[in-house]
Amino acid sequence: MRYTLLLLLAYLPGRAQQGLKDYYRDYFPIGVAVSARDLTGPDTTLILQQFNSLTPENAMKMGPIHPEENRYNWKDADAIVDFAVSRHLRVRGHNLCWHEQTPAWMFKDANGNPVTKEVLLQRLKEHITTVVSRYKGKIYAWDVVNEAVADDSTSLIRNSPWYAICGEDFIAKAFEYAHAADPDALLFYNDYNTERPEKRERVYKLLQHLVASGVPINGVGLQGHWSIFEPTASELRTAIDRFAAIGLKVQITELDISVYPWEKNRRPRRPDEHDEFTPLLQQQQADQYKMIFSIFRHSPIGGITFWNITDRRTWLDNYPVPGRKNYPLLFDTNGQPKKAFWEVVNF
Repeated sequence: MRYTLLLLLAYLPGRAQQGLKDYYRDYFPIGVAVSARDLTGPDTTLILQQFNSLTPENAMKMGPIHPEENRYNWKDADAIVDFAVSRHLRVRGHNLCWHEQTPAWMFKDANGNPVTKEVLLQRLKEHITTVVSRYKGKIYAWDVVNEAVADDSTSLIRNSPWYAICGEDFIAKAFEYAHAADPDALLFYNDYNTERPEKRERVYKLLQHLVASGVPINGVGLQGHWSIFEPTASELRTAIDRFAAIGLKVQITELDISVYPWEKNRRPRRPDEHDEFTPLLQQQQADQYKMIFSIFRHSPIGGITFWNITDRRTWLDNYPVPGRKNYPLLFDTNGQPKKAFWEVVNF
């Protein structure tokens, strides 16, 4: 009955355009990750109704935007930025340095051998300077370094080609290059599983070191690829407060609530696995969304970005299990608000 009443109230005259951004206008911007095709498709109206910030899901990652050393592909990134600017939406840039979706040429010389540290840092500088300068004044924040902390609990930094060639220096240098290109942009370190205590402390150690060293870092992005099973309220509060205590801005940058336990590695689908979005799963997801947004409203959070628009298409479909459908967002496969949506806005 309560959800029926909320639905009726939402569509009364004067409330038809009430979206997430409106409910949370006194708290923080509400964003969403998009592709260029989303801006002319069936979800465009929903984007404008619900959100006031956009993040390019893939268009600004190094591989898509800089596929060859002497060639940039600006088409999709420009389309997203132009769409946002013309409609007075914020833009978060994503991302400038990552171990995945980096084109192979970045690490190789003309003979296919690994480049030197000096060459790689110069290439990183050229890339960051070119991309950030192009959108200076249009992008208010950048995910500068993405997922540099190792999954292996015995290591601090992920053993990527960036680390193998440059050591830890590539992290600080990436922030320095971005700051030089746009001194007014907010610069973030972005990572996942930051609420799990063990990884949280390693991310904290890295960020504390960067801040103490005078690196121009402004914030941390907690990705928020969570599930109906985690994080707990205590884990989430502790993570937010821990990073804020360093003096960093905290944003939730890639939010979704999976109906399956978190798994990183791909695996085959089991015969007994079904992907029906049952009433029980709907309620569990609604409860989890309610909990985390209650914490967000009472925490030093500077922005929320959902990772995709509706359940019709999400990055969790087929990942990590091929053929498995996920339902991690606030809008269903038809673009309609789910039970979780009403828990998020009912406060």
